[in-house]
Amino acid sequence: MSGGNGRTAVVTGAARGIGAAVARRLAEDGFAVGVLDLDERGAKETAEAIGDAGGRAFAAAVDVADPEAVASAVEQVATALGPPTVLVNNAGVTRDNLLFKMTESDWDTVMGVHLRGAFLMTRAVQRHMVEAGWGRVVNLSSTSALGNRGQANYSAAKSGLQGFTKTLAIELGKFGVTANAIAPGFIETEMTRATAERVGVPFGEFMAAAAAEIPVRRVGQPEDIAHVVSFLTSEGASFVSGQVVYVAGGPRT
Repeated sequence: MSGGNGRTAVVTGAARGIGAAVARRLAEDGFAVGVLDLDERGAKETAEAIGDAGGRAFAAAVDVADPEAVASAVEQVATALGPPTVLVNNAGVTRDNLLFKMTESDWDTVMGVHLRGAFLMTRAVQRHMVEAGWGRVVNLSSTSALGNRGQANYSAAKSGLQGFTKTLAIELGKFGVTANAIAPGFIETEMTRATAERVGVPFGEFMAAAAAEIPVRRVGQPEDIAHVVSFLTSEGASFVSGQVVYVAGGPRT
């Protein structure tokens, strides 16, 4: 771990997968990291791993769709680590189904975590950024924003996050805050493993089939996303805002 940059970052959905990789990378970059997740045990494990590596982290359980829980978690992080000026909205769920089988609950759950959650978290953290005159918001979208069979809810939410990101960039830019989105392609995580199980394909075969369609001929790893977050939250990215970066091993439009 680096010696610290005096700044605090918050990462949602940081118990595992992309979120955990991002939290570890930001700690390596010198940030104190608020590790938030509905899974309190997983969040604590990520925070402990950061501490064992010489970083500073604080874990809190939070339902990002609950405004009171969000406000409490952000204040806990501010008290424990200092006012957060970096936010990575990574928390996400899937409730995949074809449109005629999709329930209202499937739709509302995905919208609640992805869109409502990103809104509530950003609203809670932005005041710390504005007060500091510096901030970074990174929202996790997906290549599914371009449309994906069986994911009307997820695709709509991930596309919505892109519009949300661009609006944040416009509203917050004058306060020294940038906002960008990352749209991962196929990343090897528990979520993609669950997708393979849902369609009845062994995960190894599922990944091999995906890799064959990706120009770089491999699937992504959580660390691939963490590297891009590291750049977008750096001083060097101060003139990059309102962008959607597709991290998918090839071009996407």
